Amino acid sequence: MNIKDFKSGKYVQQYKYKSFSPSTITHTWIWDDSKINILLEEATKKLGELNAFSLLVPDIDIFIQMHIVKEAQTSSQIEGTKTNMDEALMKKEEIKADKRNDWQEVKNYIQAMNYGIEKLKKFPLSNRLLREMHKILLTGVRGEHKTPGKFRTSQNWIGGSSLSDAVYIPPVYTEVPELMSDLEKFLHNQKIEVPHLVKIALAHYQFETIHPFLDGNGRIGRVLIAFYFVSKDILVKPSLYLSAFFEKHKTSYYDALSRVREHNDLIHWIKFFLKAVIDTSQKSKETFQNIIALKTKIDTLILSLGRKAKTAQQLISRLYANPIITANDTVTALKITPKSANALIQDFIKLGILNDTTGHQRNRIFAFKEYLSLFKK
Repeated sequence: MNIKDFKSGKYVQQYKYKSFSPSTITHTWIWDDSKINILLEEATKKLGELNAFSLLVPDIDIFIQMHIVKEAQTSSQIEGTKTNMDEALMKKEEIKADKRNDWQEVKNYIQAMNYGIEKLKKFPLSNRLLREMHKILLTGVRGEHKTPGKFRTSQNWIGGSSLSDAVYIPPVYTEVPELMSDLEKFLHNQKIEVPHLVKIALAHYQFETIHPFLDGNGRIGRVLIAFYFVSKDILVKPSLYLSAFFEKHKTSYYDALSRVREHNDLIHWIKFFLKAVIDTSQKSKETFQNIIALKTKIDTLILSLGRKAKTAQQLISRLYANPIITANDTVTALKITPKSANALIQDFIKLGILNDTTGHQRNRIFAFKEYLSLFKK
């Protein structure tokens, strides 16, 4: 099917409202717009460069954890949570009571993503995996009563306070199983000769249009993108997340999705998506470059600690995975005495690696701010 000939679907009269019934997408797609080819070439090049850094950075899985935390915090922020990056790295007891619900949503997202990453090592990307991640995402938080882990069996809507003033009303729930089955087939049908970047652009649009869950669709839909790249060996590690770009260009993101439904304009959406991949790949590559430079600098500083250098190296490895730490965390992680832990932290403060974020005499929380700042840009 030529993309310019795509008909996105139709509105179907329900009781007092019209839901949108999307067309299926399991086709081989072609296009005449040369701009897509140019963007596709650039996006593929940028992904390749990012992938190379994933192979070059030592102990890459440690640094991937910070990418996951950043994605969880940013993607949840799009949905209205107020947890910042520092808070996302803290323990529950360190979070103010009125912020713990938002914090838990971000923590659930991190847990769901880590679960999905492990599953992808053995099983293909599937509706079953998306449902399992969705269950983790909504357990014990707002939305826990909205059938976690199951496709919806009632009508949902986007925007507005009810169906009567909704901005968009997804397909009626009875259509969801067939539409999601078609989406899964589209992702895995090798006879559909479409570049992976175009394929996942179409899949993300379709997922958000179906809106198969009562809650959490945006977050699961954005994870789908990163996991698709890994499942197809486009990236060896889940190092590309588009939520920061979508958050920065939120209005354009929602408008681009709406233009497909309202004007059948898939071309505009695909171009927007490819630009998101180009921009995010470049920023992710720069983050890895900065990590390598910082790691080289820190390794030199640690050598100055002499006999403590081996233990200090263990602590810095812990900080690369989570740059927020307490003395008790250090005792547990390194299996050393409280006295040794406090002494090592003081060494790190003198070297400029750690900063006290509380100003308290007790229950102090320390941050590896220079490293943390790489993920806040």
